Amino acid sequence: MSAADDPKTLVGTDWLAAHLKDPDLRIFDASWYLPDMQRDPKAEYEKAHIPGTRFFDIDEISDLRSELPHMAPPVEKFMSRMRAMGVGDGHQVVVYDGMGLFSAARVWWLFRLMGQTNIAVLDGGLPKWIADGHKTTTVPPTIRDRHMTVQRRDDLVRDVTEVARAAKLGDHEIIDARSPARFKGEADEPREGMRKGHIPGSKNVHYQDLLNADGTMKPPTALRTVFMDAGVDLRKPAITTCGSGVTAAILALALERIGKTDYSLYDGSWSEWGMYADLPIATGAA
Repeated sequence: MSAADDPKTLVGTDWLAAHLKDPDLRIFDASWYLPDMQRDPKAEYEKAHIPGTRFFDIDEISDLRSELPHMAPPVEKFMSRMRAMGVGDGHQVVVYDGMGLFSAARVWWLFRLMGQTNIAVLDGGLPKWIADGHKTTTVPPTIRDRHMTVQRRDDLVRDVTEVARAAKLGDHEIIDARSPARFKGEADEPREGMRKGHIPGSKNVHYQDLLNADGTMKPPTALRTVFMDAGVDLRKPAITTCGSGVTAAILALALERIGKTDYSLYDGSWSEWGMYADLPIATGAA
């Protein structure tokens, strides 16, 4: 067990192994991959998952009315999907993914958005679980309906109008989790039709800079250093962004780990900002 284990943010594989048979524990595999990764998360889940795990489909448990990818779902849809998966009030949730720490943080943030705080990301994800000698299974869990009380926290999400205002006023730190090459506009975006560059005034903290080589998150002191080295003023409220709101949640998790709670996530991220010609963009370094 690690001193860093916190069931509201991040837990290690030994913590999860010790609590695996707790009756109030619920585990999600929230693996999601970019098209160029050529991986099928649902097929991988069926082939091997941590015992008792349910599969969380980020693309399906979203607002399908939006043209943007995997936007946060309406409260009613979230509640109904959680009920169907047997996740409700009083449960401790742990979420992981097949990359180490990539898409799991998105579900952590989504639960936070819905007013649920008893959720942690598995540090290092499924690769670390397997590397540490813990078992996987192909058996799906037994599920019984449970009720979840949801109170959406609008302060944790921002729309394009709010982000445009923050960029203009400079009263927030807008932190972009994409790679430096994408941030600077030197690399093409993975989605067609996207302009290249970044939101004017934003700072670049590539999500991978927050992680160790094994996919675990760096300790809080190192996380703070990464943000400060990128020129982020931690005294200002933060807005995290990325390509489509997935790795922006890794930044949100890291900010929570260092004790910073005045952050929000730009759900549309570059999938939205990069699509509209009337929104300003910047290129090069911040």
